[in-house]
Amino acid sequence: MTVSAKSNTTEQGAQLWPLSVQAYRALGELGLIPENTELLYGQVFQKMAKSPLHSYLLPVLQEVLQTSVSVDYLVRTEQPISCRDSEPEPDLAVVRGGKEDFRTEHPRTAELVIEVCVTTHEYDRSKVRAYAQAAVKELWLVLGPEKQIEVYRRPVGDQFAERIIHGPGGDLSSAAVSGISVELDRLFC
Repeated sequence: MTVSAKSNTTEQGAQLWPLSVQAYRALGELGLIPENTELLYGQVFQKMAKSPLHSYLLPVLQEVLQTSVSVDYLVRTEQPISCRDSEPEPDLAVVRGGKEDFRTEHPRTAELVIEVCVTTHEYDRSKVRAYAQAAVKELWLVLGPEKQIEVYRRPVGDQFAERIIHGPGGDLSSAAVSGISVELDRLFC
């Protein structure tokens, strides 16, 4: 599929017109966008069903975050981050501020984003560019079957300058949010 600023042309010749974040929200409020979707690069994607391993890892990581972050941060679960042409809904995000700060607008960045990848590795990797564009300080792709975490740091434009793979084994500490640390053997036991 070819992506251009004006339209996308599918192999069958049909035209697909990209949506802005505002149009996506407006259509969603009118009930014209199905639930369980997210906007990536102007296109609406249906989110995948969650496997048992995904459903296990998510609350384990959520508990680690909630017990580790200071009152200056908020842990959000499966809630949007507004980007230039995307509104991904990361599994977990640590954002600076409190609930009241996001009453009328979604956060535009995050200190740390975590995506749990069990059957969706490539789809979740496709979000990396959106998170870099949003200046997310640190991104973890938790690769369940591999018992690894891909860590992206130092956003520059639409990419991250640093990519490191951790595991299996060992500990991983967030560089963006002090106090967050995960023991990989315990996470993936």
